[in-house]
Amino acid sequence: MSLRLVNPEAEFQGYRLRMHIAGVFAVGLFLVLFGRFIWLQTVQYERYHALAESNRISMVPAPPPRGVIYDRQGQVLAHNFSAHTLEITPSKAGKVDEVIDRLAEIVAIEPGDRKRFKKLLAESKNFETLPIRNMLTEEEEARFAVNRYRFPGVEVKARLFRKYPFGDSFSHVVGYIGRIGQKDADRLETAGLSTNYKGSDHIGKLGVEASYETFLHGRTGIEKVETDSSGRAVRILSRTPPVAGHNLWLHLDARLQQIGEQQFGKYRGALVALDPKTGGVLALVSRPGFDPNLFVDGIDIATWKELNESEDRPLVNRALRGVYPPGSTIKPFMALAGLESGVVKPGETISDPGYFSLPGSSHRYRDWKKDGHGIVDVKKSVTISCDTYYYRLANKMGIERMGEYLGLFGFGQRTGVDLDGELAGLMPTPEWKKKRFKQPWWPGETVVAGIGQGYVLTTPMQLAVATMAVANGGTVYKPQLIRAWQDPATGKVSQAEPQVMRQFELKPEFLQLVRDAMVDVTLPGGTAAVAGAGTPYRFAGKTGTAQVVGIKQGAKYVESQVALRHRDHALFISFAPADDPKIVVAVMVENGGHGGSTAAPIARRVIDYWLLGKEPADPKGLSDGETAEPEAEDSAPMADPPVAAAPVPNESPR
Repeated sequence: MSLRLVNPEAEFQGYRLRMHIAGVFAVGLFLVLFGRFIWLQTVQYERYHALAESNRISMVPAPPPRGVIYDRQGQVLAHNFSAHTLEITPSKAGKVDEVIDRLAEIVAIEPGDRKRFKKLLAESKNFETLPIRNMLTEEEEARFAVNRYRFPGVEVKARLFRKYPFGDSFSHVVGYIGRIGQKDADRLETAGLSTNYKGSDHIGKLGVEASYETFLHGRTGIEKVETDSSGRAVRILSRTPPVAGHNLWLHLDARLQQIGEQQFGKYRGALVALDPKTGGVLALVSRPGFDPNLFVDGIDIATWKELNESEDRPLVNRALRGVYPPGSTIKPFMALAGLESGVVKPGETISDPGYFSLPGSSHRYRDWKKDGHGIVDVKKSVTISCDTYYYRLANKMGIERMGEYLGLFGFGQRTGVDLDGELAGLMPTPEWKKKRFKQPWWPGETVVAGIGQGYVLTTPMQLAVATMAVANGGTVYKPQLIRAWQDPATGKVSQAEPQVMRQFELKPEFLQLVRDAMVDVTLPGGTAAVAGAGTPYRFAGKTGTAQVVGIKQGAKYVESQVALRHRDHALFISFAPADDPKIVVAVMVENGGHGGSTAAPIARRVIDYWLLGKEPADPKGLSDGETAEPEAEDSAPMADPPVAAAPVPNESPR
């Protein structure tokens, strides 16, 4: 066994060295920590103070009440109402899925409710209350109240919902609101408006609700909420109240709109009524419509599929997006174009043999009256709707000059109405055809364009605006729905001023001649004589019949032998009183047959109500295939089959 000698002095020195090293290391660590502390407390103070405050204080948005929409008489077209919702605060409720399963035993919770809740949960902070069921019934409220002790973090709250009291009557014009989707969110972000929509679930999707979204939405308020470390709300520190959206008054008259809709009965179509002195939209009908209340809280899949796939296309606003051949309603404008351009003179006449042929051609473009109308001047051509006269006139003018003059009235252009989605129709040109079909323009296409067939397409709104320019002497106003709005902060009501799109001169003698001819249309001998019978005012109008499908040369059109949806469209444009117009009405009835027997009576009843306060005797309107009264044809199939009416584009959810 060997002995190890210990040197106490050497061990003490080693120990002291280790202690010095440890001390230096400890001091170094302390200096690093102290330096970091100084750095955080001085240089980084503002940053970390803000982070601490954001952890302690949360900004909770307070969505504003949406503005109310009224008609010109103060009738409410869209408003808010309070209803009770069942809401969950995730931070207090525990396992949310289990809570929802237990709640489903008490109140009805559909799969769509769960899906919506999960989407809201992903987008929200856990101290916010989120709705799992909207618009509880009294019975459901009572059942939950009895079981409330079982559900911490679940409560019944009052929320505002949108209501459209007239149902489908104003569906296309007033529109509807719906839940904010990703496209809406992206659009708001691009426009810099996303902050003002914090806490808001809905946005305008269609009609006035969409066009005037920024007016109607209001300004979102803010609540500063102090929270604990787990995110639970402790107290409200301050509150900036929300500002309600603007209230809007429209030019629309609710009763006029309802009468217009009722007169269509089971027919599909559109009606536009304008104030010729301001451009105010008095009625805008598109039939069939849909119930906008279905969309407010999210439409179910089955109902959406039914609406979207319906053959009647109720989601399409036919007044703005339905494009149709104008048929003979184009003739008053062609007459003015011929007179103003000097191509025809008021006293000039033609002999109508019942057809027109281009020089050097044996091909016949037939008049609706087989044996012709005899001697016809420009006034008579409008009154009796002589096709041959306008075949000749169109051939003389040429398609370019026709487009130039008809363009003054707005053909082939959007009217600028304050609703989204309007189509421009079509006033064709050789350049357009070459680009579209890679084909030259043929003279025969000019001929058929002269009676509003072929490639010419218009919307009911365009026809109303063009008629307005005849009624007021050459002023094209921008059609406006908005009449006035009220600032909720000040209570001040502002009026919308009429907007003139353009003005053009029409020689008074030419204008009066065409107006008188349109009055004669509604008198005995005219194509709308039955609809105009007994009016206590001078009633100016023009009937039109537009083919949907063409027929072979020499064949006769027999309506009863044609499938309902292949029958001609019926059109009518009008204004009254003729000497001092107060209303312009354009009517288009899909597959309605003839303008004088189907479309004109609808316009007459609308005008009677507006001028005389007279209610229609038959509030249910017409049934499919039914006409008001018999009449003489105002148009007939031509030798060359025209282009069929363009299909109304299908509208997808927005």
